[in-house]
Amino acid sequence: MKPEDLLVRPRPTAKCTAGCPVLDRCLGGGVPCRSVTEVVGESGCGKTQLCLQLLLSAQLPPSRGGLSASSLYLHSEFPFPLRRLRQLARARPLGPRHDPLDHIFVHPLHSAHHLLDVLPKLESFVENFKSRFPVRLVVIDSIAALFRSEFDNNPLDLKRRSSMFFKIAGKLKWLAEKFDLAVVVTNQVVDLVVPNEGINGLRIGNLGCLDSSGRRVCAALGLSWANCVNSRLFLSKDKEIVSTVNDMRDGCGCEPMHFGTRRRLHLLFAPHIPDTSCEYVITREGVSGVCR
Repeated sequence: MKPEDLLVRPRPTAKCTAGCPVLDRCLGGGVPCRSVTEVVGESGCGKTQLCLQLLLSAQLPPSRGGLSASSLYLHSEFPFPLRRLRQLARARPLGPRHDPLDHIFVHPLHSAHHLLDVLPKLESFVENFKSRFPVRLVVIDSIAALFRSEFDNNPLDLKRRSSMFFKIAGKLKWLAEKFDLAVVVTNQVVDLVVPNEGINGLRIGNLGCLDSSGRRVCAALGLSWANCVNSRLFLSKDKEIVSTVNDMRDGCGCEPMHFGTRRRLHLLFAPHIPDTSCEYVITREGVSGVCR
């Protein structure tokens, strides 16, 4: 960047709706283009379902918060959830003659090195793709799975792993900037066993600590990867007592209780909006925010 570049007004950033006005308010209007957004959470929090919803939302016209665009879904978690995608597509029809699955392209990933090999092909695919729905959304689900068994926990492998983080993130950000893409990656969590805040005592994001299912957790892949993404969303879930059944007691004389799951989306850090959070639910129709 040159000094004179600072005097040029930046291009307005397009955003892709999350498919729900409550979620969009929490995200400052949706998932931004020319940026890498990470969705972190334990298994069962709805990371993949939120990504599937984005694949459909991207096809909406800009007047409805979409990008009028096709999507590319790179998945390392098998099998690809085609049945759930079809269910969401039926719940969110885009038109009588519009089949949303025609504008979603799926490719498997088997390792971090495989992803590095795929990224140059992705550039060629996006650049040469001729359609009224150009590719504007790229989803990687999940980044952590690619590094699960490829590297050992020794200084040499950790250094190699960090180097690969920067290569992958640098290429993704370059593609996002060149083609005005919204890039979304999912990540898993690991238990936090140290007594201090954050990873090795370092606080990452706006929350002092992350809790999910009654456990203290942190995003997988550590501090090096945290510096590779522009924004981080954290999905959490916890059990709560919904109700007790009166006049009914079990063998111990206790009233049986019904438990439900309370889910919450936290914006941990982002360059364009302050920290915020909202509650959400997952239904047959998809992921939607809850106003309380």
